[in-house]
Amino acid sequence: MLQRFLLTAFVGLLALPVAAQAPDGWMVRVDRSENAQDPDDTENLSFMTMGGGFHVTGGPAGTFWNDANTPSGDFTLSGSFGLMKPSGHTNYYGLIFGGSNLGAANQTYIYFLVGQNGNYMVKHRAGDEVHDVQASTAHASVNQPGADGRSTNDLEVRVAGNTISYVVNGQVVHTTPKSGMTAMTDGLAGIRINHQLDVHVGNFEIQ
Repeated sequence: MLQRFLLTAFVGLLALPVAAQAPDGWMVRVDRSENAQDPDDTENLSFMTMGGGFHVTGGPAGTFWNDANTPSGDFTLSGSFGLMKPSGHTNYYGLIFGGSNLGAANQTYIYFLVGQNGNYMVKHRAGDEVHDVQASTAHASVNQPGADGRSTNDLEVRVAGNTISYVVNGQVVHTTPKSGMTAMTDGLAGIRINHQLDVHVGNFEIQ
């Protein structure tokens, strides 16, 4: 009887929604869900506090944010992304900013990601539509997994005046003006991790 109770309790823990695992104040929105309260296909997604940062394994691609992180004007958004092991095909991870309505159908944000193939990209999401600001491009400053399958990339988005600079490991890899589509830099900031990845995020901050 006790064994059956323990097994039932364990299965119940496995069935907890990812939001119950998330660090305090943080929200999760996977790509195929309709809102942040009802994520879809999250049985393998884990998002938790670990070692002074966050650890994401899973699962479907998604965005992760805290409503307290809403920079505006001139700011620098940064984070250190440690890929613990590569996925079966190239996937990307990094920063989001200029977000609004992230839990709704009309979500918008800009994202700056790097991949295990040594590429980076900048895209803008508006609802279900995604537009290239800079298509996936190889750059020597993006660290690829070593013999142990791991890599670390420090990413920054620097918004100053009319210029947005995208930085990998201290080197500017791309710049865009704030005018036009990328004018929406004010708003929610967070992280994005694509599917099937195991990534540790440290030193996430806004200055």
